[in-house]
Amino acid sequence: MEVKLSNDWKEFLKDQFEAEYFKNIVEFVRSENGKFKICPPGKFIFKAFDSCPLDKVKVVIIGQDPYHTKGVANGLAFSTNEGQRIPPSLLNIYKEISKEFNTPIPTSPDLTRWSNQGVLLLNATLTVREGFAGSHQGKGWEQFTDAVIKKLSDEKQNLVFILWGAFARGKKTLIDATKHLILESPHPSPFSADRGFFGNGHFKKANEYLEQREITIINW
Repeated sequence: MEVKLSNDWKEFLKDQFEAEYFKNIVEFVRSENGKFKICPPGKFIFKAFDSCPLDKVKVVIIGQDPYHTKGVANGLAFSTNEGQRIPPSLLNIYKEISKEFNTPIPTSPDLTRWSNQGVLLLNATLTVREGFAGSHQGKGWEQFTDAVIKKLSDEKQNLVFILWGAFARGKKTLIDATKHLILESPHPSPFSADRGFFGNGHFKKANEYLEQREITIINW
């Protein structure tokens, strides 16, 4: 697995790519890929970075694992490819956006349009074995993505970090709340959305924060 990223991200994360633990991740994914199907496909493993230039990052939304069903994961947290059905959590996200802005519920399950505007859709684990949820947890990806979150917090200003659910909220300690906005709520999953995700106002709050700092808002 070769890490093919734009030069800005490569330089920003150079110390991580050169670390021993990251070399172990590469070897693990190569080994898995030789025996099993991996989600997402290799060309999409770093899509969260490929589609969101470093100098454009405004919002960071943290997920946990890629979808493990064949053909669904596309490298962006909560997102899937055109032609796929909208995943339940994303549908609830869309319902919240629709309510906040009084707009129709979007019909595309692909969130690349968010990434291109500066929303980093970062899963904590960037790969999974097809059909086996959570199978690549604890193999080093979390160390890498934690480093990404902390480095963005340390080296940038006025980002919006959106943490949905207990897992994402556990990343709060990596973020400097004096420099950035942290938005927390229950997860948009159908199992928890009614317990505080709906009505959280996160999309309007994110845009208000950006607008107050004269940063271009996100067209959700």
